[in-house]
Amino acid sequence: MAGGGGGGGWWWVERYGPCVGMVMVQWFYAAVDMALKAAYGMGMRPIVFVAYRQGIAAATLLLASLAARGWDLRRHMAVGAPAFALLFAASLASATGLYFYFLGLQLASPSMARATTNLAPGITFAIAAVIGLEKVDLRSSRSLAKIAGTVVCLAGAMAMAFFKGPKLLGAVLVAATTDDDWVKGGIYLIGNAFCVSIWYILQVPVCRSYLDPLSLATWMCFLATLQCAVMAFFLESNYLQIWKLASIWELPCILYGGVFASGANFFLQSWCISVKGPLYSAIFTPLSAVITTILSTIFLHEELHIGSILGAIAIIIGLYVVLWGKADDAKSEGLTILSNDSKRITEPECTGVKVECGTNLSVPLLSESLTRLNEQMDNLAKCST
Repeated sequence: MAGGGGGGGWWWVERYGPCVGMVMVQWFYAAVDMALKAAYGMGMRPIVFVAYRQGIAAATLLLASLAARGWDLRRHMAVGAPAFALLFAASLASATGLYFYFLGLQLASPSMARATTNLAPGITFAIAAVIGLEKVDLRSSRSLAKIAGTVVCLAGAMAMAFFKGPKLLGAVLVAATTDDDWVKGGIYLIGNAFCVSIWYILQVPVCRSYLDPLSLATWMCFLATLQCAVMAFFLESNYLQIWKLASIWELPCILYGGVFASGANFFLQSWCISVKGPLYSAIFTPLSAVITTILSTIFLHEELHIGSILGAIAIIIGLYVVLWGKADDAKSEGLTILSNDSKRITEPECTGVKVECGTNLSVPLLSESLTRLNEQMDNLAKCST
């Protein structure tokens, strides 16, 4: 890419690229939800899709790693026992969360599934506060904002799951869901948000023990594939038959989910975060819920209920309140003095968990790994040109 500033013919990529990239990410997520909701009517099992998707994502990321490093990849992929244990736990949280998400998508609706993804920042803050990774000061407006935002997010999710209310418009074209299925789907989707939050928190020790982000993502996707295969053995009665595609239209869904919804989105989000920071990326998250709602209403004729609309609005408002609290944290804690050598560091904007270490250094959840990922992506770009 072109250098910094406004020089060169690629200045517009640096100026407008992150915005365009994040909009594309949200479109990719919305499109895969739409395609999967239709594919479920053909008999596709959620655990099967998660296994195939993670497997394809692992293969895509492995090829990217080979393109960036060549045959020196073995050194970067090496991992010790403690790091492998952390990778296994993080991958299990990711695989379980994806299974809950796609099961909830099957039982509920694409718009509800996508809206509940906005719960993750608030739940992450709540879990981190309980286990002591996040400081809570009731005299601070920042802490009060994060607490209030978390409560509003959870209240919105409860409204979507347990209160449909009057129908606004639409008539379901795909298989209609009963009220019991709707509630079960909502519970699964909330479970996904909890799994994602656990995954976020596990990134702190994972990134300390395993410092290569591109290989880290490859390992996680590979382990998640194996874990899904084992989970399917216990969850599905006809284990050998479920892996066969019932329709030729299921293959594009799987390929799209692996290459774009996982692989391409990983690249785009990582690049945008490296340029603008994690908070900038998180701000675009509710856009996928809006896109999904519009597309599912037009193409799937999904029913829209007042409870779903009010719940989604509450979740989005709660998300931005939490992000406001985290952004204020980043501004006020931007400069931290290391106690052992009085060395100043500048901390980027971050929406993740902060860990209080012995040196009084606040460690952002993913900032170090994302910085290293930016370097790897630069190498990848050089190899591809």
